[in-house]
Amino acid sequence: MNTLLIAGTDTKVGKTVVIMALIAYWQRYCSSRRLGVMKPIDCPRDGYSASGDSPSTDGASIGRDSELLVRQFKLDQSATEITPLMLSTLPAIATAKDGRQIELELVWQQIQQLQQRDFVLLEALGGLGSPLTYETTMADLAWDWHLPTVLVVPVQPGAVAHAVANVALANQSKIHLKGIILNAVQPCCAQDWENWAPIDLIQSLTRKPVLGCMPHLADLADLNKLAQVAAEWELERLLPGLEELLLQPS
Repeated sequence: MNTLLIAGTDTKVGKTVVIMALIAYWQRYCSSRRLGVMKPIDCPRDGYSASGDSPSTDGASIGRDSELLVRQFKLDQSATEITPLMLSTLPAIATAKDGRQIELELVWQQIQQLQQRDFVLLEALGGLGSPLTYETTMADLAWDWHLPTVLVVPVQPGAVAHAVANVALANQSKIHLKGIILNAVQPCCAQDWENWAPIDLIQSLTRKPVLGCMPHLADLADLNKLAQVAAEWELERLLPGLEELLLQPS
């Protein structure tokens, strides 16, 4: 499948930053190929906006991530196309409180249309365990839609435990989990990486490969740096068929 779901251990772990790095790489090296980007569901008022900004009381944060992507990367998609389903709170809570039916089938149809492009990057809502209904989580949706997934794990105390728990959830949900990307959500030194997120230990306990490391970047507008970081990841696992795609006539 020409689609990759960027999921996380929780909200605000850097999923959007990882997507930004992949977009920057794609636009630098694969500009003749069409890339689609979507965050199908967002509810920033509940803290699930991946930009890391605190949700505003007036709703100004709604759609901020998708607008940032459109503006920074000049995507041929509108912010609404990137985030078709915007909620004021978690889907499960919105359904229970307002009786609102979450139109996941409509979102899936939009993803299928986007999959006519060469590759699609999807950003998950919150963490793999984020509830969509009282019976299903984001992990269940990844399985139901057959989405190959990469797990973003923040480099901070507890990273190993969070990685182990979320990989266990992915295995339980029978997700095709390609591997892990470690993301420095705050400035940290090499010793912090070794103490908080030792790669060998994470790979040994989860039996999943660490496919890349995302350092803390002070300037996310530096597209060259973002592309340079992504170029050091195991891109053939993250973006399967990339080399063959680049060899084909556009």
